[in-house]
Amino acid sequence: MPRRDDLTSVLVLGSGPIVIGQAGEFDYSGTQACRVLREEGLRVVLVNSNPATIMTDPDVADATYVEPLTVDSVRAVIAAERPDALLATLGGQTALNLAIELAEAGVLDEFGVELLGADIEAIRTAEDRERFRQAMSEVGLESPRSEYVRSVDEAVAAADQLGYPLVLRPSFTLGGKGGGIAHDEADLRDRIARGLADSPVHEVLVEESVLGWKEYELEVMRDRNDNCVIVCSIENLDAMGVHTGDSITVAPAMTLSDPELQTMRDAAFTVLRRIGVDTGGSNVQFAVDPRTGRQLVIEMNPRVSRSSALASKATGFPIAKIAARLALGYTLDEIANDITGRTRAAFEPSIDYVVVKVPRFDFEKFPGADDTLTTRMHSVGEAMAFGRSFRDALQRALRSLEDGTIGFHRPDDGVDDATLRADLARPNPGRILRVAQALARGMDPAEVTALTAFDPWFVDQMARLTDLQAQVAAAGERVLTDEPLLRAAKRDGLGDRLIAVLADVDEAEVRAARHRLGVRPVYRTVDTCAAEFDSTTPYHYATYDEEDEVAPHDRPAVIVLGSGPNRIGQGVEFDYCCVHAVLASRTPATRPSWSTATRRPSPPTTTPRTACTSNRCRWRTSSRSSHGNAPRA
Repeated sequence: MPRRDDLTSVLVLGSGPIVIGQAGEFDYSGTQACRVLREEGLRVVLVNSNPATIMTDPDVADATYVEPLTVDSVRAVIAAERPDALLATLGGQTALNLAIELAEAGVLDEFGVELLGADIEAIRTAEDRERFRQAMSEVGLESPRSEYVRSVDEAVAAADQLGYPLVLRPSFTLGGKGGGIAHDEADLRDRIARGLADSPVHEVLVEESVLGWKEYELEVMRDRNDNCVIVCSIENLDAMGVHTGDSITVAPAMTLSDPELQTMRDAAFTVLRRIGVDTGGSNVQFAVDPRTGRQLVIEMNPRVSRSSALASKATGFPIAKIAARLALGYTLDEIANDITGRTRAAFEPSIDYVVVKVPRFDFEKFPGADDTLTTRMHSVGEAMAFGRSFRDALQRALRSLEDGTIGFHRPDDGVDDATLRADLARPNPGRILRVAQALARGMDPAEVTALTAFDPWFVDQMARLTDLQAQVAAAGERVLTDEPLLRAAKRDGLGDRLIAVLADVDEAEVRAARHRLGVRPVYRTVDTCAAEFDSTTPYHYATYDEEDEVAPHDRPAVIVLGSGPNRIGQGVEFDYCCVHAVLASRTPATRPSWSTATRRPSPPTTTPRTACTSNRCRWRTSSRSSHGNAPRA
């Protein structure tokens, strides 16, 4: 099925300033969408108020408006540019909420602008939690018992029916803003007042608690022929009650049986079809009772989400690019996989490695702040790592936080057992290292599982890490000549510094011993197909294995170092700098140009327009069309 030929220009909404819960992942998705739309011959108009993004670079869109993401500002842009369609599913919650506001204000109807990907009704059903619950009930999917409230008194009355603790979920908010867990009436009154204030529609879903249940997420793609694929399954290490952005997450899901996964897969497809997401990417979140296996649908995002960036990088499946093409009318079987060149987007990714994402927090910059993790997101960034096992990937991700962590290890600080158990029971940023300390002390893994609500499989894997670390510590200097032990340590992700600390030797000695014994890393390829097909992608990760999959090259090379996980004071602006450094460093014969990408011819603009002279905006025009002055908002 060819792409639609009735579209000549598309307006793309960015996500605005970086905030907790909405960071560089939407710059990534929006930039990918702009590139794809231009390759397809469409005029791309971008509105975003954040200058520290790749998306707002002059070469990404045909016309870039650095304007507030408000109805008045975007209406002025629409009046000037007259786009055929609006793509709002790649700009996070900000873009999605703004699309609804534009529709309710009559702007889209006034100028005949079509909403791509998901229509207003689908967005409202997914974002309005009461409507979502009712929709799930209609298709036979179970969700937590809940009631919508619009006042403190209504919340108290709902608590009498549902019981405590209660989970509070405001509608149309980002990163769980205004939400939380209420344990008693006083707590409920305080939290519900804030939640009502934070919700743009002043509504909060009061939901029965599923605290301690396991949490999963499926990244799903759908095209207009109702073809659906699961891009990636993601499992939270932390149980329900901790926002997924604050939890260590693992892909693919490790502890689901195949029947459970297939049930969840079918449910995710049913959710998309009932909500009415016509095309593109969405994510569906589930809770599973670890005792009975009962599955509940928690929520879904009718857009590319934060997790979509993780899933894209974890699998090599470019969700944002494919979502943009699906919005133009292509089907999954028509879109080629960029990595293999032989498979199609309808081919579900298969991976032969494990990916772990660990959030980064900056609580130390706010002395006295409560660092208990709840349903409201607190992390400011994250690090992701690949490995041949969960143990390997976990250690690599922890070392990547750039906060002094050297792996799954914490020196015993002498804290008493009661305090240690309290830290294990309370979700907090340092809990994963307290688990390492508890296991190293000899605490029974079953007790760790009971205190943390981590799945027993994960705790068993962590116990194996502490056992290996104990072997390294017992070996001492002998580790420098014990090739099997040294190789086993490296395969489980122990860094040279951690080995040196455990064995009480110098880090340089460990590295020299590795080289002398031939214990060196190789680089494997992220190819979406578990090596079933040849792949030419230059997307690799290091591991201590046998085969090196990096293709030889004879051109001079340069290494560009990135800035690591986002943190307060260091965000997406350094991603912008690194991307341009990479583009500038590549040879002219291979360096891509976003502004001169191969595009299909676009019909000429029928209405002549004059160049803009407004001091309020600066944009770049293309040779294919110009645009008129935007009225002042």
